[in-house]
Amino acid sequence: MTARKLRRTMSLPEVMLWECLRGGRAGSGVKFRRQHPIGPYIADFYCSAAKLVIEIDGEAHDRGGNPDHDQKRDAFLNENGYQVLRVSAAEVMKAPDEVASAIVARVAAPLHRCAVPLPAGGEDF
Repeated sequence: MTARKLRRTMSLPEVMLWECLRGGRAGSGVKFRRQHPIGPYIADFYCSAAKLVIEIDGEAHDRGGNPDHDQKRDAFLNENGYQVLRVSAAEVMKAPDEVASAIVARVAAPLHRCAVPLPAGGEDF
């Protein structure tokens, strides 16, 4: 299925989370894309500013060949510099605003903190 078709047939948890994330509604101004193609895969949601892929996992992800497919997708994404955040569909259904806030907080948090304070203007290390 193409990304365009997937955008038209999103699951209820995907729709609920998208309503919270779209257009910076989660309060961060951070932009997210839905059903975004990355290589041979289509991410449920993607934040380019943080190279963060958000996948919503329902019960189907635990059955059949889906766990293997998810592992291959995660490996591909990680090897290409993307972070993958998996969220259960049940969590989204229960508290979509809280899930969206947690995602935005992860995007907004700096990846690395400097252990040594940076020198004041003009000072050398």
